[in-house]
Amino acid sequence: MSRGRGIRLFLVDGTPNGLLTAEIMNWTGHALTGPRTKLTELVQRPECGRTGVYFLVGPDPDNAMRPLVYIGESDDVAKRLKQHNRPEPQGGKDFWERVCLITSKDQNLTKAHVKYLESQLITIAKQSGRCGLVNGTAHDYTVLPESDQADMAFFIEQIRITLPVLGFDFLREPAALHTKSPSSDEDTLFEMELPKYGVKAQAREIDGSFVVLQGSEARPKWTAKANGYGNLYDQLVKDGMLADETNGKRLFAQDYEFNSPSAAAAIVSGRNANGRISWMVKGSQTTYGDWQSSLVEAQDSPELTD
Repeated sequence: MSRGRGIRLFLVDGTPNGLLTAEIMNWTGHALTGPRTKLTELVQRPECGRTGVYFLVGPDPDNAMRPLVYIGESDDVAKRLKQHNRPEPQGGKDFWERVCLITSKDQNLTKAHVKYLESQLITIAKQSGRCGLVNGTAHDYTVLPESDQADMAFFIEQIRITLPVLGFDFLREPAALHTKSPSSDEDTLFEMELPKYGVKAQAREIDGSFVVLQGSEARPKWTAKANGYGNLYDQLVKDGMLADETNGKRLFAQDYEFNSPSAAAAIVSGRNANGRISWMVKGSQTTYGDWQSSLVEAQDSPELTD
């Protein structure tokens, strides 16, 4: 079982849309993030004068369902961010809207460390499939001593814990059913059928995500008015996640995480659908909604005392 972790967040200017710092107990790393509109204030922070890695994040014009990300490193992050803020004809980057930089509180990160971190983080971002990457390729930087590589592996683990809390999911691991030891809840298999179209799909709930399993079927096209789920359906087809099938159905090419059962049900159905009643516990007539309610109600309520 995963243990709880404490992350300390600090609103630098007292507003939720301003600069934000994050730290984890017993981790020497320090995260600072903010919108590009706050870049003037951000580059004046002492963290920006340190050696570190940084992420530039903005919308992906080719895929509205994911962000576009640039991962970089520098001995002087403030200087690099000022360069990135220039217009593109002058060597800058126009796409980004937010920035997050990771430095060390004890200032023990060296140039070699951050070059190694940059290489590893680019590889992880590519493998996650949760973003488009501006970086072309990751440099194969493996000259660190073995002990330093172990330290950086721990450092990366903390980065991957911290970034989702700050709203950046692009380093988060995809749900991997074959590597997990599922809990009793995660072991519950859900099914959804559309008898009229011969469509069958299976899913599991893992780490808060609703995961439709590889080989599940979906209708061959989106049949309702264009909306968010319709855009997602089209993007999954474009990405090859929903592969063409000769019998008039599409197949999920691999496990895919949705943020809700209804989102998953909509993609399978090719139209809006209520996932709480569309998904059933395998081998029963219990809906996902009834199953979830039973788990909540099974918790003992504290007895009231006078």
